[in-house]
Amino acid sequence: MIDPNTPLELINKYSKNTLLGQLGIRVTKLGEDFIEGTMPVDKRTHQPVGLLHGGASTALIESLGSIGSTLLVDMATHNVVGLEINANHVRGVKTGTVTGRAKIVHAGRKTHLWQVDITNEAGKLVCTGRLTVIVVKK
Repeated sequence: MIDPNTPLELINKYSKNTLLGQLGIRVTKLGEDFIEGTMPVDKRTHQPVGLLHGGASTALIESLGSIGSTLLVDMATHNVVGLEINANHVRGVKTGTVTGRAKIVHAGRKTHLWQVDITNEAGKLVCTGRLTVIVVKK
């Protein structure tokens, strides 16, 4: 289970000089079986016609699930790596902020499965996806 008392500042500090930092992804909430984060919809995350890029949504899915998995394993002895991801884009967004909520579906010794829903500021579904993470010994 995820420790919901893990300081968010500690988690977000690791985003500096990474894709997460470039896209403005921030972890905002933790629960025992979920992790939540936000991403701005702006020039950094737009596709050429001014909508949220599907790749940016997929990056949010993978980021939240991967961070969640790091909170579930002993990082002194194991690494976590994304193995498979899928995403269904159901609504366009032009501006504002989207919120992703990643819920652990399966937390095994070798794999983790995350269900991630991304919503707009009105709470409407923008994208839904799944991430499979493999847990490997260092």
